[in-house]
Amino acid sequence: MKIPGIKSIINAFRKGFTVSRQPGQELRTFPWWSNAGIGIDHDKALTYSAYWACVRRLSETLASFPLFLMRTEGRGKEKAREQELFRLMHRSPNPEMPAFAFIETLMHHLVTWGNCYALIDWNDNLEPKALWIMRPDRTQTYRDPQTKQLLYKYTPLWGSRNGGLGDRDVGEIKIPAYRVLHIPGLGFDGLTGYSVVHMAKECIGLGLAEEEFGARYFGQGTNLGAVAKHPGHLTQDAHQSLKKDLQEKYEGLGKAHTLMLLEEGMTFDKLTIPPEDSQFLESRKFQIDEIARWFLIPPHMIGDLERATNNNIEQQSLEFVMHTMRPWCIRWEQWLDFKLMPPQLGPDHYFKFQINALLRGDTESRYKAYAVGIQNGWLSPDDVRELEDMNPLPPGQGGDIYMRQVNMAPAEGRPAEPQKQ
Repeated sequence: MKIPGIKSIINAFRKGFTVSRQPGQELRTFPWWSNAGIGIDHDKALTYSAYWACVRRLSETLASFPLFLMRTEGRGKEKAREQELFRLMHRSPNPEMPAFAFIETLMHHLVTWGNCYALIDWNDNLEPKALWIMRPDRTQTYRDPQTKQLLYKYTPLWGSRNGGLGDRDVGEIKIPAYRVLHIPGLGFDGLTGYSVVHMAKECIGLGLAEEEFGARYFGQGTNLGAVAKHPGHLTQDAHQSLKKDLQEKYEGLGKAHTLMLLEEGMTFDKLTIPPEDSQFLESRKFQIDEIARWFLIPPHMIGDLERATNNNIEQQSLEFVMHTMRPWCIRWEQWLDFKLMPPQLGPDHYFKFQINALLRGDTESRYKAYAVGIQNGWLSPDDVRELEDMNPLPPGQGGDIYMRQVNMAPAEGRPAEPQKQ
């Protein structure tokens, strides 16, 4: 079978060929087995509610930040709206999805697989004209042993979206690094990131094992087990028949409180281990904190409000933006600059996430801060209106004027005014 080249890949994306995930066709060997006896892969991990909440929180938060292509102008800066790259990352990276869905999906790949990839479709002017998401489970980074150049091995699935041909694996394709937007997470060499699912498999496995234990505990009517004793000796057929009869009549949540009838002098001993003896609830709560710790997310942001108050929630939310989301934003901005910036734009263009909206606090705090800025001359009314997503004042109404208090003077003092003769 002939393996398609780079142009064939791009044309396939343009024509709507699917690269959706198909079960059992991953490049890597799964699952990773945890000591809790649970096999962990990336799909299984997402069934754990705390893990799902963390992934969703990071992905949706980053995608909700407006991403702009900025341009420096002297000592100032402005949005480079006339550039196609501005529209590409702010509006729609490809004809099939808006920027929010694109960034959200890549961020999901990044925080779970440790890497995210997108194929760059360059035009004749060396400008990106489209970005297509590549599946991280079918992409591998490697260095060519002869040229020492960084390359990517990609194994796509080809097929029509209408299901007429069906998806099929066509083999490995080598893609040069300049055609791949690759954002790695924390890693050992700076080129590939660690998979969080792999690194946290014990933590995730324990959480899933506790969920399974709880489900089975209640599914069996809170009975962990029992012993039915018969005074005589049962043949193998009689033993199997009695066991089947007891299971059909008395096992399961719907039969938990039914009357049990025993014959021939049989006795029934119930085996129970109260959940509090195994610290079931405490362990489940601790695992939520553990998952949140892997992603540096305050527990209240994934639904754990046990120790939340009005004061500490606001402070933790600010710390989430500063210490969790800000490093992710910087990582994205620098890799976007490095991989997507056309050479003709030069170093005065750069990507920037707008995260100020999450740092503004409540209405009263914002207005007090604005008042300080206006009174001290480093904010104008139009600056404040822009921060509040409002239109500037009409011309001639002083919206662009910077003011200061009249009773203030430079710290070193004013020079003496020349006296009139």
